[in-house]
Amino acid sequence: MSLPLACACLWLIATNLIAMFPSRDYHWRAAYVLIALGIPLVGWLTWEAGPIWGIAFLAAGASLLRWPLVYLWRWVRGQGG
Repeated sequence: MSLPLACACLWLIATNLIAMFPSRDYHWRAAYVLIALGIPLVGWLTWEAGPIWGIAFLAAGASLLRWPLVYLWRWVRGQGG
């Protein structure tokens, strides 16, 4: 297993563990940190392991961090009108 793939698996495990614990701010601070770490990790994984692994990791990360994406989509749609 390559280093980027191992780091991506650790990121996914950490994301799932963080989601299991209660949080007063509904995990938003953790989501910001995970997004800041996940974006370069997607690029690194795509560069080293190929676009299939990059897209698979992006889809897995988007399914775990879906609410920030929902709010981003709502914000983008609101800016157009």
